[in-house]
Amino acid sequence: MEAIYTEIRIALYAIWRMRWLALAVAWAFCLVGWVMVMRVPAAYESSARIQVQVKSLFADGAENDMQRNVDRVRQSLTSTEILKRVVRTVSNGERPLTSYESLSLIGALRSGISITAQGDDLLEIKTRISLKGISEQQTAAIARNVTQKLIEIFIQENVIGSKANNAETLSFLDQELARRAKELAEVDRQRAQITQNTLGSLPGTGSLDQRMDAARNEMVNLDSNLMQARSALAAMNGQLAATPAQIPAGSVNGIDTLDQRIGTLEGQLSEAISRGWTEKHPDVIAIRSQLKQLRAEKARGGSRSVPMAPNPVYVSLKSMQAEREGNVAALQARKSQLETAVTTIAQRQLTAPGAQIDQARLDRDYDVLKDQYNKLLAQRESAKLRSDATGKTDGVQFRVIDQPSLPRQPAAPNRAMLLTGVLVAGIVIGAGVAFAKSQLANVYTTTQQLAKASGLPVLGSISEVITADTRVIRRKQMMWFSSAAAGLPGMFMLLMLIEFVKRIMVS
Repeated sequence: MEAIYTEIRIALYAIWRMRWLALAVAWAFCLVGWVMVMRVPAAYESSARIQVQVKSLFADGAENDMQRNVDRVRQSLTSTEILKRVVRTVSNGERPLTSYESLSLIGALRSGISITAQGDDLLEIKTRISLKGISEQQTAAIARNVTQKLIEIFIQENVIGSKANNAETLSFLDQELARRAKELAEVDRQRAQITQNTLGSLPGTGSLDQRMDAARNEMVNLDSNLMQARSALAAMNGQLAATPAQIPAGSVNGIDTLDQRIGTLEGQLSEAISRGWTEKHPDVIAIRSQLKQLRAEKARGGSRSVPMAPNPVYVSLKSMQAEREGNVAALQARKSQLETAVTTIAQRQLTAPGAQIDQARLDRDYDVLKDQYNKLLAQRESAKLRSDATGKTDGVQFRVIDQPSLPRQPAAPNRAMLLTGVLVAGIVIGAGVAFAKSQLANVYTTTQQLAKASGLPVLGSISEVITADTRVIRRKQMMWFSSAAAGLPGMFMLLMLIEFVKRIMVS
């Protein structure tokens, strides 16, 4: 322990011997360091907090779209265009910025703006500015003004950007709808042209195959109906042949003549023949036998001339015959038309296979285009409804929780600490230089050092004899040294006072 104490005393004495060197080095280091510290421009920081609430009445991703728009605007606040807008409208509290100050401010803002999220709906905007050639009071005012302008631009860009996005979306959908409408009209025109070329003047609806199937089915039904109509007409002709056109007027009173009986039998014979009975049929043989007897009787005795009258049964049957003949004629004409249509459709099927392929392709294209058009139309209506709702009930709501603050003290640098650090470092470096210098000199403070360095025994030491003149000179030198040494903390205190006054002026 005694050895350590001795070494400390030797080191302190060595430094004391080189005290002027130590003081000069300390002064030089402190002056340079203090000048550099005082020349560093103060950086002032202003912050504000904004509450951003995103809400929507729609559950189709509208909130996500609005949140993405907020994030996009937040990221664009540090873009060059936004910074130029900020600088153009910012003042230093007294006057607008000059061109040089504006350029310096843009450079400082590139790395001095930070936007951080605090929770789900809070954003904090911080602006740290350090400018040369501008007072600290003006720098603090600029920091606050820049933060305020960033808040205004952030809110404005979100509101205007949302409306611009809605308008852009509606414009895009309108353009797409117009284009799809033109495509649908063109496909309709081509379909109509192909239909006119392949299906024009053909009966029925649908494709050629569908019309052919419909015509053939109708032809089958028509043949059956025509056969029934012809059978009914033949039966009516048989009945009409068996019914006399006129009857004796007396027959009405019950008088039956040979002619009337012969006419009745001839009608029955015609009806039997119309039914397909042959001459060997018993009824046909019986009717002919009766006719033969009545005709023989008429030839022998003759007949009385009786007055004749129209037969009402014959008139009724005649009208029914005309109706059935008209029905047969109509069915026959319709059959001819269908036969012509079937022939024409068959020819079209053989001569226009390419048209059928084109027709099928156009039908598919039309269905696809129509589906796309309907989807776009639904999207357009949804976008329009969302745009209307955004301007009234939906959208992004902003509320400034903490207004931009006017900084009272610089965020950086901490000059008090730096000035103190420079003072301490200057004293340490000065002492270190003096100690190193003393170690390079061949001077020994104690007899032990001399003996150790020379390797010879030291018998003793002689104290220095100081005269009165030397004592006066050394006293003066000590006063000068004390004054110079006291000037170092005095300068430090003066700089601290200047820093304190600056902060008071900013406040």
